[in-house]
Amino acid sequence: MKKLIISILFILLAILLSAKPLLADGLVAEESAQIKKYSNEAEFDYRVIILRKYLESHNSPLSDSAFYFVYWADKYGLDWRMVPAITGVESTFGKRIPKNSYNAYGWANGNYSFESWEDSIEIVSKTLREKYYNRGATTLNQIARRYAPPSSTWAWKVEYFMNDIDEFPMKFDI
Repeated sequence: MKKLIISILFILLAILLSAKPLLADGLVAEESAQIKKYSNEAEFDYRVIILRKYLESHNSPLSDSAFYFVYWADKYGLDWRMVPAITGVESTFGKRIPKNSYNAYGWANGNYSFESWEDSIEIVSKTLREKYYNRGATTLNQIARRYAPPSSTWAWKVEYFMNDIDEFPMKFDI
């Protein structure tokens, strides 16, 4: 029971420390001085905290983008762990990518550049919804046939990272 209470307090503290500065009406001030409207509910979602800490544990440049993984997954009806898990398989969570490409997904065999991490997360999530799920590829094995042919290991590697993200709070008591 004591461990549970400490875990809850740690999560609450993490929420308070990781919150982005907000402007009026839920507008988030971005580093580039652009203002975009997002629901700030996702920022306080336990999944964002878990994913941020998980990516940090892998020294991933994507750790500050945890909010966007969850936001776009929810918007497109995807499992929130799938796109980050794909980055684990394709680029060791964004650490091994072509310079300034933001392509942590092996998109176009690595020969594609996105504008930013947020841009890449949105485009990959939207494409998975529209070109995979909406066309009948709803399991990792079905997705793998289109996403990473002829790999026979891609699906189970993505599944491994999805499960690892799921187990992360238990492993590290966050």
